[in-house]
Amino acid sequence: MDEERIIELTVEAENEGKRLDAFVSGEITDLSRNYAQNLIEDGRVKVNGELVTSKKHKVKVGDALYVDFPEPEVLDVVAQDIPIEIVYEDEDVIVVEKPRGMVVHPSPGNYDGTLVNALMYHCGGSLSSINGTIRPGIVHRIDKDTSGLLMVAKNNAAHESLAEQLKVHSCKREYTALVYDNIKEDELTIDKPIGRDEKNRLRRGVFGSNPKNAVTHIKVVRRYGKYTLVKARLETGRTHQIRVHMSYIRHPLVGDELYGPKKQTLPVKGQMLHAGLLGFVHPRTGKYMEFRSELPEYFTDILGKIEHLG
Repeated sequence: MDEERIIELTVEAENEGKRLDAFVSGEITDLSRNYAQNLIEDGRVKVNGELVTSKKHKVKVGDALYVDFPEPEVLDVVAQDIPIEIVYEDEDVIVVEKPRGMVVHPSPGNYDGTLVNALMYHCGGSLSSINGTIRPGIVHRIDKDTSGLLMVAKNNAAHESLAEQLKVHSCKREYTALVYDNIKEDELTIDKPIGRDEKNRLRRGVFGSNPKNAVTHIKVVRRYGKYTLVKARLETGRTHQIRVHMSYIRHPLVGDELYGPKKQTLPVKGQMLHAGLLGFVHPRTGKYMEFRSELPEYFTDILGKIEHLG
């Protein structure tokens, strides 16, 4: 077993008494509760050195857990000649402009046409392997219907450096979003934890299951009466963070059917969200680098439509 597939966890005070499956799924990113239960029942979870096969086992403060993942299924993720816009590239990192509608990495039922397929063609074998064969080079991601800047690691050393910067919140990430209604404040900070929605596995929510600290800084750019254009700067990087936080303060993103109204008032499909600024310290040179992306046509077209709505 590859040591990278063994994850160590320690139970903190806020998780005292939680069921083992709930704790494991809550602490490991993108791990469903069902999969956590399978790992436990298959004898892949140890608590304080002892195998525990009951998903209902209650964890205690200070417990040391070892989660032993099976070897990932080998999937035929092929290189595909898909045009991608390279903003910057050197021997360590690539900054790409992801178009709206493109999935970042393969997933069940969606093994081709992704950014990873395109990167494999562009880079050959020079992508980091830390995230396995399905997500080579991928340090962070943005949603399918979010456009904008994404950094990719070409080797493991670069991956570790960029991942650490994300972990300590030293990367600069700013998004432009169009949201519903008029935000009264010029600037505000949303500091609310985000966890899983137990009723809908596709959603996250403020104070959901196993919530984690989440902070988003909002600055109003322009008000359009029924809509507001904002800049959203991420301090943390939880799944769907901007979408969840804006919905929580009752200003969901235009086009966001998962967190906003089912019936949209504008002719858009998918949330109006663009990753327009990305800054990080280069993993080899130690020099700070910053990249900006202009709003794409789909975004400016909608802004043009609401220009005279008041």
